[in-house]
Amino acid sequence: MPGDNSTAPWWKTAVFYQVYPRSFADSDGDGVGDLGGVREKMGYLELLGVDALWICPVMRSPQADGGYDVSDPRDIDPLFGGLDALDRLIAEAHDREIKVTMDLVPNHTSTEHPWFAAALEAAPGSPERARYIFRDGRGADGAEPPNNWPSIFGGPAWTRITEPDGTPGQWYLHIFAREQPDLNWDNPEVAADFEKTLRFWLDRGVDGFRLDVAHGMAKPDGLPDMARVDTKMLVHDDDDPRFNNPGVHAIHRRIRTVLDDYPHAVSIGEVWVDDNVRFGEYVRPDELHLAFNFRLAEAGFAAEDVRTAITHSLDAVSAVGAPPTWTLSNHDIEREVTRYGGGKTGVARARAMMMVELALPGAVFVYNGAELGLPNVDDLPEDALRDPVWERSGHTERGRDGCRVPIPWEGGAAPFGFTSGTPWLPMPAQWADRTVEAQLETLHSTLSLYRLAIDLRGTRAEFAGDRIEWYGSPTGCLAFRRPGGLVCVLNASDGPIQLPPGELLLSSAPVADDRLPANAAAWLV
Repeated sequence: MPGDNSTAPWWKTAVFYQVYPRSFADSDGDGVGDLGGVREKMGYLELLGVDALWICPVMRSPQADGGYDVSDPRDIDPLFGGLDALDRLIAEAHDREIKVTMDLVPNHTSTEHPWFAAALEAAPGSPERARYIFRDGRGADGAEPPNNWPSIFGGPAWTRITEPDGTPGQWYLHIFAREQPDLNWDNPEVAADFEKTLRFWLDRGVDGFRLDVAHGMAKPDGLPDMARVDTKMLVHDDDDPRFNNPGVHAIHRRIRTVLDDYPHAVSIGEVWVDDNVRFGEYVRPDELHLAFNFRLAEAGFAAEDVRTAITHSLDAVSAVGAPPTWTLSNHDIEREVTRYGGGKTGVARARAMMMVELALPGAVFVYNGAELGLPNVDDLPEDALRDPVWERSGHTERGRDGCRVPIPWEGGAAPFGFTSGTPWLPMPAQWADRTVEAQLETLHSTLSLYRLAIDLRGTRAEFAGDRIEWYGSPTGCLAFRRPGGLVCVLNASDGPIQLPPGELLLSSAPVADDRLPANAAAWLV
């Protein structure tokens, strides 16, 4: 890897590839991607040049929320091939010097977890219920939820149960779907069980974890009402009492003590916190190793927006000495091609922004399909939608399925080699020129650009250093320099610009007479 410290942990500058398993590759023909499919495509991932995989949840689950509703955190769901499939995948990845990180879900379980089944059978105030957040309701006969918190997926964040004797009973908290009851992290039993889960996977050879909702496990004393009830997927207010409570840091310090027994391993938190100081608290030396910063994914394609996002992301971690992280999309976010305007313009801008992100210091996360320039699929038939947001919103919000459509691998017609069966989400017929096969055969394809950019980032000394210096640039553009000597230029203006002095290393669009076209980026040394 580049850099001036050869002993630095692998994850500080790694390129992670996010695998959404349902949509990556299907090895058994049931239409749903699985771990066997990931293993079969490991040669492709090696060719792409990534350092590590982040595999979205594959633990045993009823799949009410794409695997984020976990019924057994120490087993692999048969849908994805079982434990043996993961063991084979880890071995194959390690043979190719690719690390494997798993997605874990510490905030909640599935309603089908044995603990929750026991809680429903037990009495109010019992040890079984103390593993979750059960409360008596308000109003006459406790018929109103205990507070006014909404679920991220729509509707109240509380569901009332029927007690074993058949009477209306207590309510349980679920910040997400009703099938995802929140755990009570004030209960030592919860922390002990999660530690057991961490060690179970680390002992099997996993190289670390992405921790879902890493800012959400601690709840405020008394569960006070929200001053303003307004909720939407992935849009959080720093004053939202459901998230970012101070007690979460003790939880992460305890998790870190486990990770410290496995010095090679990394913990990566999903942290939706805007304030730079509070964000930085999550990556102090005794907490998470890395935390997702989504500012770049939220920035529009405008030089000032991108510069502000980069500056904030660097400032958020510099005070605590942690590496920054960068991503343009994931399984919850509209794909960047669509976000930047769609069509040829969206693809051009996505190519340019990939070069900006790979030029920055820190760790980079590439969502599967981004390297193919895939757009969102926003015209899926309503009867094909699977995201719980669709049902919970009363069919007013389509949810995240549009960025989860399976990967096209080869051939001229759907399902493009993804499966021998029927894909779990329909695949657009017009993706024939976006397949891996088609793009590997095309020198100037988005996939070829990704391969070359990742290779240069990992081998050229000019990418060294953990900071950037802003460089003078025309209006509507930005440029920065790495200490190693790399200069990155983004042209977000409407016309071509003159490149600064230097040897052109790579560009996202053809450069003629040292002029960089609009919607393009270039690297110079």
